[in-house]
Amino acid sequence: QVQLVESGGGLVQAGGSLRLSCAASGSRFRIYRMGWYRQAPGKQRELVAVWHSDGSTDYGYSVKGRFTISRDNGKNTVYLQMNSLKPEDTAVYYCALGYDAVSNDRWGQGTQVTVSS
Repeated sequence: QVQLVESGGGLVQAGGSLRLSCAASGSRFRIYRMGWYRQAPGKQRELVAVWHSDGSTDYGYSVKGRFTISRDNGKNTVYLQMNSLKPEDTAVYYCALGYDAVSNDRWGQGTQVTVSS
C-alpha cells in the first residue's frame, strides 16, 4: 500500500518562506512523477509543481520563479521550497504520485498553508 506523508505546512506572513516535504513509501513500481497541487476554498485543484523521473520539472504559472521542487531519490521524497509567499498562495497543498507521464495515481491527505497579509 503506497503512502504519501506530507509535512511542513503552517502559517506564515506574506513575503515569508515555507518548505513542504512529501515522503512516499510502499511503492512496488517505479515512480515516474511526484509533485504538488493545491486547492483554495471555492476553487479547483491546480498544479503547483511536478518533478519527473527524467529530471524535468513543471510549474504552475502563478508560482514560477518563487517555488522550487526538488527530490531526494534515495528517500523517495520531494520537497517544495516556497519563497516570497503571497496571501493568494493560501490553500491546502496535496502531494501526488504517478506511475506514468500524465496520471496522479496516489494522493496525500493534504497540508494547510496559510499566508497572512
